[in-house]
Amino acid sequence: MRFPPAIVSIVFFLILSYSSLASSVTKKDFMYKGSSLLVEDYGSDLLTSPDETFACGFYQVGTNAYSFSIWFAKSAERMVVWTANRDHPVNGRGSRVSLRRDATMVLTDVDGSIIWSTNTTGTMVDKAELLNTGNLVLKDPSGNILWQSFDSPTDTLLPSQPLTRHTKMVSAMAIGTHASGYFTFYFDNDNVLRLTYDGPEISSLYWPNPDFDVFTNGRTNYNSSRIALLDDMGAFLSSDRASFFASDMGSGIKRRLTLDYDGNLRLYSLDESTRSWTVTWEALPRPCDVHGLCGRNGVCTYTPKPKCSCPPGYEIVDPSDWNKGCKPKFNRTCDQTQQYGFVEVPHTDFWGFDLDYNPSSSLEHCMKLCLENCSCEAFVYRLTGEGTCYTKSALFNGHSASDFPGSAYLKLPRSLNLTSAKAATPTLITSDPDCGSNKADALIQVVGFSRMYNTNNRRTRWAYFYDFVYAIGIIEALFLASGWWGLYRRGDGVSKSMEDGYRAISSQFRKFTYAELKKATEVFKEELGRGGSGTVYKGVLKDDRVVAVKKLGDVIQGEEEFWAEVSMFGRVNHMNLVKMWGFCSEGTHRLLVYEYVENESLNKHLFSNASDSNSNSNRGARLLNWKERFRIALGTAKGLAYLHHECLEWVIHCDVKPENILLDNNFEPKIADFGLAKLSQRGGSGFQFSRIRGTKGYMAPEWFLNVPITAKVDVYGYGVVLLEIVKGSRLSDWVMVDGEEEADLMRFVWVGRNKIDECDDDDDSWVEDMVDPELKGQFNKQQAAKMIEIGISCVEEDRSKRPTMDEVVQALLQCECED
Repeated sequence: MRFPPAIVSIVFFLILSYSSLASSVTKKDFMYKGSSLLVEDYGSDLLTSPDETFACGFYQVGTNAYSFSIWFAKSAERMVVWTANRDHPVNGRGSRVSLRRDATMVLTDVDGSIIWSTNTTGTMVDKAELLNTGNLVLKDPSGNILWQSFDSPTDTLLPSQPLTRHTKMVSAMAIGTHASGYFTFYFDNDNVLRLTYDGPEISSLYWPNPDFDVFTNGRTNYNSSRIALLDDMGAFLSSDRASFFASDMGSGIKRRLTLDYDGNLRLYSLDESTRSWTVTWEALPRPCDVHGLCGRNGVCTYTPKPKCSCPPGYEIVDPSDWNKGCKPKFNRTCDQTQQYGFVEVPHTDFWGFDLDYNPSSSLEHCMKLCLENCSCEAFVYRLTGEGTCYTKSALFNGHSASDFPGSAYLKLPRSLNLTSAKAATPTLITSDPDCGSNKADALIQVVGFSRMYNTNNRRTRWAYFYDFVYAIGIIEALFLASGWWGLYRRGDGVSKSMEDGYRAISSQFRKFTYAELKKATEVFKEELGRGGSGTVYKGVLKDDRVVAVKKLGDVIQGEEEFWAEVSMFGRVNHMNLVKMWGFCSEGTHRLLVYEYVENESLNKHLFSNASDSNSNSNRGARLLNWKERFRIALGTAKGLAYLHHECLEWVIHCDVKPENILLDNNFEPKIADFGLAKLSQRGGSGFQFSRIRGTKGYMAPEWFLNVPITAKVDVYGYGVVLLEIVKGSRLSDWVMVDGEEEADLMRFVWVGRNKIDECDDDDDSWVEDMVDPELKGQFNKQQAAKMIEIGISCVEEDRSKRPTMDEVVQALLQCECED
């Protein structure tokens, strides 16, 4: 059968078109000499790795701007891991990458100018190939690698890609961009791995902790080599003894180590089911510790996420670029007629640029020093026992945190309109509201003309010093002072520089020998308590510190891995978390050393019934009054919120109960045993725990549903504890009702919900029946009602209906100052 010529032509055209289309989406395994990748084909003309994990080609980075890059092809968001000459993108027309016949791979722009080259001219390069590791290589006919992208990292390190003395990682300038930023991860001249900020005005080291020397930071510079590597299991090891491990450590998981645009070094793991990335380790759990983040005069604070702002008397230079920081609203002058005062910024420090350091200094003396020095722009006054004064010649690396035991005092002209200065800092807002008007107060305590520090008299006087006697400040100051005294008394060769006020108490975190802890506990003589994770004993160290030593039961990690995990928790610092002093790992022995908390656990004071089967003896316990109960509820919520939102997202407690909430001598709560679930999780993947963890009555329903565990299990446990604080008795106990086992919690929640639904918003008479009768009516009804409502919402079966711990803190703060 003969077809008309027109039909034959059409069929032939369609075949050619289909062949052309098929070839346009074909992914290449190799590039050979004489071949090119064209920017016009950026979406289809690609090199791919054999397992299709990685792709290499042109990547759009802006309007008509493209880079030659390598990226993860299997993640929902194409995550770039390497770029050729990242600061010089090429035109969207006429640009190409070619493997020339002179054996050089070259990136050229539309005008033919060379933007990047492998400099392999004259070698035996035969082809280019993208390996399963994400490494782009040029090979000779025998398969030998003559050039590789692994030798020139950008902001990301892949497993098996070494970091050496000749390479470094540089962050991106901002989120969504690939241009080089100001943060660098590299081996310094002393062979130590460091993170530094190298900005437009200053350079500053911020990791490892610059307040400590190399050995106090657990590193060594007695190594002639400089090499570090992330392996396929998620372990990072370095020649300077820096090491860390992915929280989901194990094989078969795609990972990347990235120096993010915010200066934090993070290890990510790819969840192939959702194609999304999860942080499994980070260098700085508190991002505001990154130097240079907010530029000159800027302050980084937690709201609760890190955020930059300008202090009173300053304004932002460029809202689109915090690297430029803040500029003063006044002209700084040494004119003797210019009168200055000070504005206090509580719990705020500016690291570095010290003009003078004065231990045992009074606030008045510190003010006088700053006033008499024209170069002084502010001073930081720390309360670590006796006051310590640091006058500042410049304000960089500002950060604000509730647990910083001091304040910054800005030197401002008295002629400055401080009211407007306060209005200019709307981003520095605390969680502590004005209960009378539901308006948030600024975190900064602005000292106006009536409260400004008077600098006219010969003897400086000051007013309204109550900001320094907040209960939180006094408690933290006493704690830090006692820790500092213990550090001072050790006399074990710690460098003299530790005596400056900047050294944190966490410098005492160290490895103990088993013999040391046997002696400290008198062979584990005095037992403080025991639980599923181990037994706790009281001990006294050589420096006279009283400690609690926990012997762990089911933790079997190797010594290096155990060190990496516990050192992470040793760096956690919050007033509502028990401080970890160190650990022991010898043979099969795994022990943790904590601060000793005087008033033991919440259950011993909350449950007065001596027959309580879940509590130890209540001898010496007393009835907690309402103010103490509310403070315990709020402090516990703050501690959990810190773990969930300011630390890595995998820090889930998994066993929130009264026994794990300890009370210091001021009855401030401190959460114990956080991180133990993580230590016991090895071999699992992500949040899929190998076995159910927790205590019956405080365990969320999802533990029994074979679903991934999230921070909402802690919210559930906290909800039970919160309702028990209100009721004053165990709600986690189980009883038999009509032949079936039922928790007291279920009945309490059922009654509470009905009463809330039946009563008007202004009617709080129902609360009396729900509160501990031992209080004899001496409690705040509004606070009790709010706590019951929050507690009920926390124990919802559907975890998506439970609030986050950050939301719980906000809700409790709204009624903190109600009478």
